Amino acid sequence: MNIIPASAEQAESIASLIMMAMNHECCQNFAGPQHSLADFHRMMTTLVRREDSQYSYRNAWVALDDKTKNGKPVVAGVIVGYDGADLRRLREAFLQAAKKYLDQDFSGMDDETQAGEYYIDSLAVDTRYRHQGLATLLLRKLIDQKGRKQPVGLLVDKGNPSAERLYHRLGFEYVNDTTWGGHEMRHLQTTIS
Repeated sequence: MNIIPASAEQAESIASLIMMAMNHECCQNFAGPQHSLADFHRMMTTLVRREDSQYSYRNAWVALDDKTKNGKPVVAGVIVGYDGADLRRLREAFLQAAKKYLDQDFSGMDDETQAGEYYIDSLAVDTRYRHQGLATLLLRKLIDQKGRKQPVGLLVDKGNPSAERLYHRLGFEYVNDTTWGGHEMRHLQTTIS
């Protein structure tokens, strides 16, 4: 398995994995009753292809399987992160796309990060590749790349204790409780490595 910076050509696969990380119930909530998960996926694919989006391929690392599909390596997992200080600037693309694709206004959305941490927005491994250590490899790659200058942070759903155990094993420590997208979450961070 190779962990490499993502490319725009992988946008559809990355968008699918980001939706998996968000969970489909949350995605449908964002899409609203008049739109489908397919509509949300189209919007997310567009955001991954952009360079100025929090979901941009430029903010992502992918785990590629050597096996190919249509002549291209399979994207087995993804991790998406960015400097927390850039959240509002990067989120602007999502807000504009939500209005265009979903007729939704999310301008009042709470911030999930802030200046002072490199924020892991999304981490997902395709179901066919789970339990092979890919999430750990992706996390270590990002922490090695970004954790030297500032702490690396993320939110973990309180209903996902196995993910929280993984994060603690990799050096993440509890910061505080918060909510995001209607879910009770824990904010975890690494120390500067």
